[in-house]
Amino acid sequence: MTVKAIVIFAWVILAAPAYAHKPGESLDEFIGQREPAFEVTGFDGIPPLDLVDVAGNTVDLNNLKEQVVVLSFVPEGCGAICAEQQALLSRVRDEVNITPMRDLVTFVVVTDVTLSAVEPSPNLVIASQEGKAAGSVQLFARLSERAVNGPLVHMIDRDGKHAGIFHGSEFVYLNMVLYINGLTNARRH
Repeated sequence: MTVKAIVIFAWVILAAPAYAHKPGESLDEFIGQREPAFEVTGFDGIPPLDLVDVAGNTVDLNNLKEQVVVLSFVPEGCGAICAEQQALLSRVRDEVNITPMRDLVTFVVVTDVTLSAVEPSPNLVIASQEGKAAGSVQLFARLSERAVNGPLVHMIDRDGKHAGIFHGSEFVYLNMVLYINGLTNARRH
């Protein structure tokens, strides 16, 4: 384990007592106080998505129950803001993947462009909608009660419930790591 991994692991462990007693009930409040870009949603289920991965296999998010799903979109023409968000999500993936959470989290990027800068990862699914990603962005943006001014990262818990949204690319990536940690440890329904 690298020094960086030890520091991240220690930071997650030290922050955990703030919501250790009832992570499902106070996790949202805890992250909401720390992260202005975070929004609680709490919808049962998610809108349907017709996805195909880069190998041509159908991707059904309902088959990812038991996993925390970190869902992001990169539609054609999104530009620098989506690139910044994907770079931030890459850091989140790196931090998650040095912990035991790695096996409980799947990152799904829905796009209709080639993402050459995205590093391969065993828990990363790059899915295409062949020109329909912008429509899915709009569909999922309706889950937010805030004005949407940039790309969103949708957090889906292990029961398939839409748990929250991280807005844009200005969030602190360690706050997302903490939120993912809380979702992986939350009591299941």
